[in-house]
Amino acid sequence: MRIGIDVGGTFTDVVLVDDRTGKFNYAKTPTTPWDPAEGVLNGLEKILETANASMADVECIVHGTTIGTNALLERKGAKVGLLTTEGFVDNLEIGRLQRPKGSNYDFRVDNPPPLVPRHLRRGIVERINRKGEVVVPLDENSVEKALDYFESQGIEAIAVSLLFSFLNSSHEERIAELCARRLPSLPVSISSRVCPEFREYERTSTTVINAYLRPVSERYVRNLARRLGERFGEVDLRIMQASGGCMTAEVAQEHAVQMVNSGPAGGATAGAFIGKITGNNLVVGVDMGGTSFDICTIDNATPRTTSDGKIAGLPIKIPIIDIDTIGAGGGSIAWVDKGGALNVGPESAGAFPGPACYGRGGTLPTVTDANLVLGRLSPTYFLGGDLNLYPEKARQAVKDAVADKMELSIEEAASAIIRIVNANMVKGISVNSVEKGYDVRDFAIVAFGGAGALHAVQLARDLNVGTVIVPPLSGNLSALGLLVANTQHDYVRTVAKKQDQVDPAELDNVFKSLEARGMEQLLGEKVPREDIVLLRSADLRYQGQSYEINTPVPSGADFTDGDVSEIVRQFHELHQKLYAYSEPHDTVEFINLRVRAIGKTRPIDLVGSANVQASGGGALKGTRPVYLEGEGFVDTTIYEREFLTPGSVVAGPCIIEEKISSTLLVRGSQATIDRYGNIVVTVDVEVS
Repeated sequence: MRIGIDVGGTFTDVVLVDDRTGKFNYAKTPTTPWDPAEGVLNGLEKILETANASMADVECIVHGTTIGTNALLERKGAKVGLLTTEGFVDNLEIGRLQRPKGSNYDFRVDNPPPLVPRHLRRGIVERINRKGEVVVPLDENSVEKALDYFESQGIEAIAVSLLFSFLNSSHEERIAELCARRLPSLPVSISSRVCPEFREYERTSTTVINAYLRPVSERYVRNLARRLGERFGEVDLRIMQASGGCMTAEVAQEHAVQMVNSGPAGGATAGAFIGKITGNNLVVGVDMGGTSFDICTIDNATPRTTSDGKIAGLPIKIPIIDIDTIGAGGGSIAWVDKGGALNVGPESAGAFPGPACYGRGGTLPTVTDANLVLGRLSPTYFLGGDLNLYPEKARQAVKDAVADKMELSIEEAASAIIRIVNANMVKGISVNSVEKGYDVRDFAIVAFGGAGALHAVQLARDLNVGTVIVPPLSGNLSALGLLVANTQHDYVRTVAKKQDQVDPAELDNVFKSLEARGMEQLLGEKVPREDIVLLRSADLRYQGQSYEINTPVPSGADFTDGDVSEIVRQFHELHQKLYAYSEPHDTVEFINLRVRAIGKTRPIDLVGSANVQASGGGALKGTRPVYLEGEGFVDTTIYEREFLTPGSVVAGPCIIEEKISSTLLVRGSQATIDRYGNIVVTVDVEVS
């Protein structure tokens, strides 16, 4: 058995798969923001009870967490001291001399302040040049003085980022030794390990983020591992990475920056998995939870990744799934601004007190409250009846905060809340697809998260997308994604050479050295050699450009000039796709070489995962009034998903309920249950 557990802003989702029988079990428990580990333990207890199993039956637990992302967003990380080459202490402050996009319209908008204030940044006497040669030897006395100062300032972590250390790491390694000897209790992050590639600002920012998060992540992972051990005995705990692979808990403590966005990465991985088994090469994964709405474009069963991302406005230069997140979840709060306009989000009611309808003291209207007012949620079947909802509390919240202020009926106000949040999500999907060179009409939408399926069909209609897929366990799909994620590590080396200067044998040697590191790492983590896959890629650009495109590189046989030409040809094609132009006669530069080392996870078979009954009898639960846009309340058919067998067909308007989610089919749409238990919805769209 394997368990995936994803901690969200409102609920902690758990999925258990029994590889011997193929059976799935799932559970949702409230997230405990004051101590996320408590919610994890509660979820594990619940899933083991549901599955009638013990932890002795469990091979491993894969965990997705927002602990790192939240620490960055809330600025609750460690007090960091930064050591850098003398004369470059303002690197973090200067950045790229670029103002944020919002500053085009608001002069008050500014870049976020650096995680390390100037008085905690210290220059070290040393210098390595652009060829990796030592020009000025490391002055260890300057390091000792800086460490004395850091100690007096109560520093909790140290970051080290020296000029050109990605070519020659000797000075950084020696500084790490001096730090360990002088301040042994402090974690030290050096850029040549965290982000060994060029671009000083981004490399320094990534290293500082790693240092900023390490004490937070180490405390959380160690605390969770200790409490798991106390309650269940020895447990194999793995942590999801931002790149879509997982790592051991021990590796995660040192590479804290890899834990950023680990929960949403599980959702993207699951979306890719669903796209693959259903034969949809182009998929937009949309995860609507309690707090946020996560969007990921998936091409050929592979989520789009980038090595030039941003988290909380700060550059982060590691391979990371390209996920856009907006504040549009079930708990997103509706409010009327001073101009009388209705807004939804980004603030969320969270897990406590949660939406007004939870009856936990919340008084502000949320998207969940609006859906309940409109009859789209059953007050007695939310979470399978584990959480009763209070329609009158929802109506009162909508009335007080929206309806009265806008002189609308409660139903009209609730419908307006849904229209606004849908419009926000449509815009977010467009940004993540159209701005990446795709036509969203060519995609299928894979909808998941507790609230995703309730909105997805209307989103598809607004976007002119013809297919929506609601997978089994859709409310917990991110947790399932953790179980299909491979063990994964990424390695990079900067080469920075023009195409005509590239020596194929030299490139091949670099790739092989990176592959050797990946192989050693995975074998050390007890991944069988036959389950290891090594993938090559390279970052290419036209001469004079500032940013690169990651381009696949063939593995296997020794490199030739023909291979180099083929890589360049693929780069031109990718550039054309992304930017609608290419320059085949321009000089192309090879900047970084990358290797992804993958330890393949045992595959999951979704056939039977929905635990559908042998007969479709009992699927029809009855009807209830549901408010439909432009029609008002309509007596609408309600189905129980558990009893819809493969081949079943239902037509909208209807609602398909399940314990952890509900799917709304608008008028004109039709759904079929496929062999995997997916609800595959055909949406009537305009033909262009």
